Amino acid sequence: MSFIRRTLAGALFGAAGLAALAAQPALAADEFTLDKTHADVVFWVDHLGFSKTWGRFNAMDGTLVLDRENPANSSVAFVIQAATIDTNLKKRDDHLRSPDFFNVAEFPTITFTSTAVEPTGDMTADVTGDFTMLGVTREITIPVTINKLAQHPMQTSKEIVGLSGEIALDRTDYGMTYGAGPIGTEIPIFLEIEFERMIEG
Repeated sequence: MSFIRRTLAGALFGAAGLAALAAQPALAADEFTLDKTHADVVFWVDHLGFSKTWGRFNAMDGTLVLDRENPANSSVAFVIQAATIDTNLKKRDDHLRSPDFFNVAEFPTITFTSTAVEPTGDMTADVTGDFTMLGVTREITIPVTINKLAQHPMQTSKEIVGLSGEIALDRTDYGMTYGAGPIGTEIPIFLEIEFERMIEG
């Protein structure tokens, strides 16, 4: 049984959630779009062993296609605008946008497209997909927690999927070798993301 079918059938919704979904018309697939006001991609980098420098990206987009009749056909795609990197210091951010690091003029986006989802628990899964940065594509697996999938309690015309994830990537795998050693290469990345779709309230 796939992870999506398993969560739709049990722990994620509970009895009340299942009743609400049963009352909605069955669709071949529901497409959710990223709620950009509730989408955070945050990371930190080891600075010479003295401290962790934190950063984030401020512009991104994405879609989640959830096939309720055949969950194996569900998918997620995510695009980050690399030039929106923000470490709270303009001089450093300008350097990060340069060819030494993200080279945003040549590679303006960072992307992830899922290829498989495997359950690891009632509300967790490993999401595998193609991650592309600096023109290099590698397969990665992101451990994900589905926090909640339900009708928004205040904006009842919306259904929301909330996800959390965490992964560590080696930036040198993508050709980002500047300062490797003194400046950390293994970068922990934290995801807090909501997708939404319009429904009848």
